[in-house]
Amino acid sequence: MFKRKFYIPDNKIPKKWYNIASDLPEALPAVLHPLTRVPITPEDLSPLFPMEIIKQEVSTERFIDIPEPVLDVYSLSRPSPLIRAYNLEKALDTPAKIYYKYEGVNPAGSHKVNTAVAQAFYNKSEGIKRLTTETGAGQWGSALSFAGALFNLEIDVYMVRVSYNQKPYRRALIESYGGTVTASPSSRTEAGRKILAENPNNSGSLGIAISEAVEMAVQRDDTKYSLGSVLNHVLLHQTIIGNEALIQFDLADDYPDIVIACAGGGSNFGGFAFPFIGEMLRGGKSVKSIAVEPFACPTLTKGVYEYDYGDTAHLTPLMKMYTLGNGFIPSSIHAGGLRYHGMSPIISLLKKLNLIDAVSQKQVDCFEAGIKFARTEGILPAPESTHAIKTAIDEALKCKEEGISRTIAFNLSGHGHFDMSAYSDYLNGNMSNND
Repeated sequence: MFKRKFYIPDNKIPKKWYNIASDLPEALPAVLHPLTRVPITPEDLSPLFPMEIIKQEVSTERFIDIPEPVLDVYSLSRPSPLIRAYNLEKALDTPAKIYYKYEGVNPAGSHKVNTAVAQAFYNKSEGIKRLTTETGAGQWGSALSFAGALFNLEIDVYMVRVSYNQKPYRRALIESYGGTVTASPSSRTEAGRKILAENPNNSGSLGIAISEAVEMAVQRDDTKYSLGSVLNHVLLHQTIIGNEALIQFDLADDYPDIVIACAGGGSNFGGFAFPFIGEMLRGGKSVKSIAVEPFACPTLTKGVYEYDYGDTAHLTPLMKMYTLGNGFIPSSIHAGGLRYHGMSPIISLLKKLNLIDAVSQKQVDCFEAGIKFARTEGILPAPESTHAIKTAIDEALKCKEEGISRTIAFNLSGHGHFDMSAYSDYLNGNMSNND
C-alpha cells in the first residue's frame, strides 16, 4: 500500500523558527518613521509591540528558539501532516506528484495560530493585558482570540466590514474564544469616524482596520497591537510550517520542485516557502516558489515597489514593499484574508530580486479548484487556500502537457467550514469571475 501521509513524531517537532533575513542576498530597506521619514528605532516601535517581538523584527540571526510555553500549545495540533494528493493526481491524469501541508488541523482552523500563540506569549511575559488587532475573513481574529484565552489576554478585533457581514460564523468563533468584534470602519475611532463621514457605506479594508486597531492600542499603557501578517516576526513564527515540511519530505524520500502558497500580506507564503528558499540560497536544491494572490487584489503582480504605509490613516511606519496604495479598496471577494493593499517587505524584496514568482487568480476559477479538491481529497478548503490549489492544478496540468513529472507542494492554509455562504454563492451561480 502506498504511503499517503507523512507525520513527524511529537518529540521531533522543530524547536526553532527560521529567519530568512540571515540569508538574503541584500539587506532589507530601512523601515521609516511615519512622521519624520527617518529609519525607526526599537523605541519607536515600543508603543505597539513588546520588546522581544521588536528584537525578532530586526534580527538577522538564522534560527530563533521557540519558547517552551509556545511549543506546549503547538503540540495540540503540530506537527501538521504532509499529505500526498493521490486522488487529485489521478483526477488530473498528471505525471506530477502533488503534496499539501494541511494547516486546517490547527485550533481555529488555520495557520494563523502559529504566530498568534507566540505573540500572546511575548505580550503576556511583558505584563500586557490587552491586544488590539484587525482581521479580514476572521482566521486571524479567531486565532488571536484563542491565544488570548490561553494567556488570559483581552482581545479587541476590528473585522473588515464586508467580511463581518459575509462571515457571521467566523465572527461567532472569535466571540466564543472570548474576543470582542467590531465591524470596521467603526465609530469607535477617529480614523473610522472620518472614513464613515466620507462614505457611510464603506465596505472596509485591512488598511482601515489596521488604522483603527493601532489607534486603540496606543491609548493605553496595558495594551499593545498584534498583526497577523506582513511583518518579519510574523513570517518568522510561521516558518514552523516549512521547517516541518523539510523533515517530512525527507521521510517521503522526495523534494519539491515547486512550492506554492496563497499570499495576502505574506504570512502563509513565507511560513511555507522560506525554509525551502533558505536552503536554495545556502547552495541547496533550486526550487520555484509561487505566491498566489487574487485578481481583485494583485499586489505582487500589478503593484509598485515603493515606500508606503501599512494602514489607511498613515499611523504605521512606512515600509518598502509592493503596494497598490494604502487607500486601495478591493472588491468584496470571499477570500477576505487576501484583501490587503501591501505585501511583506521580505517577500517584496525576494520578488524584486526574481527569487520568487507571483500569479493572480480569479475568484470563480479558485472556487472551482476548491470543489475539485474537496471531491477528490475530502477537505473543503478556505477561500484563500483555493488560490494555491488552483495554481497547483495549473502546474500539474503543465506537467501533463510537457510529459514531465515534477514534485509540487502547496500549503493548504485552512479549512472552509465557516465559509459555506461563499460556497453556496459559487454552487448557485451567484459569484462573479470579474475579480
